Order: sequence, then C-alpha cells, then structure tokens
Amino acid sequence: MSDAADLWKQWHEERTAAVAAPHGVLSLVGTHWLDDYPDGQLPAIPGTWTVAADGDAVVHTLDGRETRLGADATLPLQERRLVVIVREGLWAVRDFDPSAPARTAFAGIDATPYDPRWSVEGRFTPYDTGREIRVENADGKERGLGLAGELTFPLDGQEHTLQVARLGDGRLWAVFADATSGAGSYRFRFLYPEAPDADGRTTVDLNRAVLPNCAFADHFICPFPPAGNTLSAHVEAGERNLTVPPSV
Repeated sequence: MSDAADLWKQWHEERTAAVAAPHGVLSLVGTHWLDDYPDGQLPAIPGTWTVAADGDAVVHTLDGRETRLGADATLPLQERRLVVIVREGLWAVRDFDPSAPARTAFAGIDATPYDPRWSVEGRFTPYDTGREIRVENADGKERGLGLAGELTFPLDGQEHTLQVARLGDGRLWAVFADATSGAGSYRFRFLYPEAPDADGRTTVDLNRAVLPNCAFADHFICPFPPAGNTLSAHVEAGERNLTVPPSV
C-alpha cells in the first residue's frame, strides 16, 4: 500500500472517531433559536436564555446567577454539552447529547478507498474583493455564504471550477455536488484543500471529500452548493454516505 493510501486510511479512521465522539456531530439533538422562545425557556434545558442587551452574547440565568456566553462558548450540562452559535445576528443554543439516537445507531461512514487519480493539482484565483451570495441551507432558509475565489483543477482531461470560501487558517472550503450526488453519494459534500502557495497552487484531493454535518444530524444548517458548484464528473471518491446498520 502506498504512503498516500496509508495516510488516507489513518485520516478516515480519525475522521470516523471524531464523528462518533461523545460530543461529536452525531450527538446533536437540537438547535434552539432564541427568537423562537421569547420567554427564554428552551426545551429540556434548565434556566432562561436571552440575548444580551448589547446583542453580542447570550445570557444564561439559573438560580439567580447570570452567565454571559459569546459565540462558540460551551456550557456543560451533566453529560450533555450546550454550545452557543450566532448566524447573521440570530443566536441559538445547540444541545449535544452522547445518548443521541443517531450516535447510538451509528455504523460507520461509507468511503471509497484511496485512488491517486482523484488527487490533482489545482489553482486558486482569489476575487478582487470577497463576495457573499445567498444559498439555501439544510433547514430551508437562505443565508449568506462568503466566497473568496475560484479553484480550478483537471479531472479526466476536463477542467472544472468550484467557487470556494477561505477559512481563518488559510485552507479553502468548497461546498459541491457532482454526478453521483443523490445517486451513490449524499446530495452534496464538503472539501477542504490546504492553503494555496504564493502562486495559488494547492492539492485538490477528492479522496478526502466529506459528508456535511447535516448528513449526521438533522439539526445542522449546512449550506447547499452555490450555483455552478455541481461537477459534471462522477466523483466516486471520499465519503459517500452513512453506513446502513444491519437489520436486526
């Protein structure tokens, strides 16, 4: 087995372990938007939850004690973990429970073994200024998706282009579909190429295409691919679907 194949196998094992961790994505049992609960009482979560007067945090009040929680702050609740999020100025509390049915029923991730033909050199071309477009999310609402540029790469003699975002660590993030989406693979997937070099070069390794969080739990609000991000190629690589557990 090649070094690349060994590294992919290790990556797949680590990815599966992270997904199945006690507070991994499989354990999400609720995303509660505070605007939907004007009395501050969230389902099965003690205390009251309100947006701070300055709009920059959430205030949790329990037994007369107030705790201010900013975006991505975590609050333990026995075995569960509560995480505060904000999207376009709207605040929510996510509830991660290790006993979530999705986690206890998890049987693995179907992923195609490493194939070198799916790892190619790509070139990132940044936009002059960042762009934000509206895309539908998994909860049926449209939200902004920031895009930093375009990633161009060859597959089977044909050139393909994806619009991509750029993460804080320099990596790129593509939300894409392909000819297998919904017919052999989940309806869309994510890809995280490494930060491009000074000339815009980076490796596009579709062996490491991953399922979006909403494939694991219904309470995630993943963005759908923007227009133009559906590849004509049959990308039979990377994570494809959740493994269906054997019938009892």
